[in-house]
Amino acid sequence: MPGLIGKKIGMTSVFSAEGKNVPCTVIEAGPCVVTQVKTVEQDGYEAIQLAFDEKREKSTSKPMMGHFQKAGSTPKAKLVEFSGFDKEFKLGDVVTVDLFTEDTFVDITGISKGKGFQGVVKRHGFGGVGGQTHGQHNRGRAPGSLGASSFPSRVFKGMKMAGRAGGDRVKVENLRVLKVIPENNLIVVKGSVPGANGSYLIIEM
Repeated sequence: MPGLIGKKIGMTSVFSAEGKNVPCTVIEAGPCVVTQVKTVEQDGYEAIQLAFDEKREKSTSKPMMGHFQKAGSTPKAKLVEFSGFDKEFKLGDVVTVDLFTEDTFVDITGISKGKGFQGVVKRHGFGGVGGQTHGQHNRGRAPGSLGASSFPSRVFKGMKMAGRAGGDRVKVENLRVLKVIPENNLIVVKGSVPGANGSYLIIEM
């Protein structure tokens, strides 16, 4: 799908025409530089690679520096492939927030906030093993039994247990674009999107 790379600025709220207070997220979308054009003849499929956000030359490898120089671009921090654009692009072209219009719907992908090592109640929504009666001391947030004993004598894969929570790739679909502010490369979408403020987002139409 066609789209842009963006950066989450933060959440706010706006009033609708009916006077309702609508929660929304402000996203810096682009401008993105076309750093590679993939074709069926050469790569087996059609797509364009977009690059977003400045990166120091000191932190960029020599192969990537050559990649960016071929497109006539400065080093960029985030690269993503998109397909399905209506118009054809060539190396060095810039795709801006004008790609989006108000009252259209977009899908946004990001990395959710990492929450560290968490127990089963916070990670999976367990309710604990019951009340604090009948000798159950300090067992309110325990995971409980993990399975049978002599057979199969192991814990099945995928068992919901304590562990790292968050930090997953999450896609939120059908978010309405409430406003496009081209002079600041901003879009305002209804609702929340995954990730912390300042994290990268993939916005697809």
